[in-house]
Amino acid sequence: MIEAQPNDTNGPIVHGLDLCRIFEVGDTRVHALDHVDIAMNSGDFVAVMGPSGSGKSTLMNILGCLDRPNSGSYRLLNHQVAELDDHSLSAIRNQHLGFVFQSFHLLPRLTALDNVLLPLRFAKRDITESRSHALELLGRLGLNDRLDHRPNQLSGGQRQRVAIARALLVKPTLLLADEPTGNLDSKTATEILELILSFNREGQTILLVTHERSIATLAHRIVHMRDGRIEDEETNA
Repeated sequence: MIEAQPNDTNGPIVHGLDLCRIFEVGDTRVHALDHVDIAMNSGDFVAVMGPSGSGKSTLMNILGCLDRPNSGSYRLLNHQVAELDDHSLSAIRNQHLGFVFQSFHLLPRLTALDNVLLPLRFAKRDITESRSHALELLGRLGLNDRLDHRPNQLSGGQRQRVAIARALLVKPTLLLADEPTGNLDSKTATEILELILSFNREGQTILLVTHERSIATLAHRIVHMRDGRIEDEETNA
């Protein structure tokens, strides 16, 4: 197994070249990604925009090592992902990637604290240090008085804060967020986005998938996708 190592060059930590992903739907071949190039450096905040079916979630899944392209080259943290076996990919995900989804994905029987500590079941980390970090994150996210609450005892915004704390527990090199405010009211969504921005200001590299222009404009760079291709990129001040 190849041990996941942090990026030790000045080059991009994410580098996808000519990425293609094809799905077979009956007799039809759907080009979810059609020759896509993308690169991200440490500390970047990139938003991927596009209508439903544009390929933005497929791109995120490939960059997060949840899926593999049919062709093209993807390098993550100096590793050629196509050359990694399943164990090595798991090591990369557990040690260097954090995920935040629209639907939270919290385990209903676990408390907020235990949900945050879930990654420890799969990563070789010091339990005492990680628990201390989990408490620090939950405190920063305003959940000090919700540590023992289960997901059904939390509001949507509180559940998403727990999900963010869980994603950040391993101090990931790259945080991937797929429509993280999609199930939240506008006020709560704004609070969640402010939290994500604050972590980026501290150096966290973030890829955020959204279909909302107002959210995308918070990122350093916006990648516009349509029909599996990147049709435009723009840089924000």
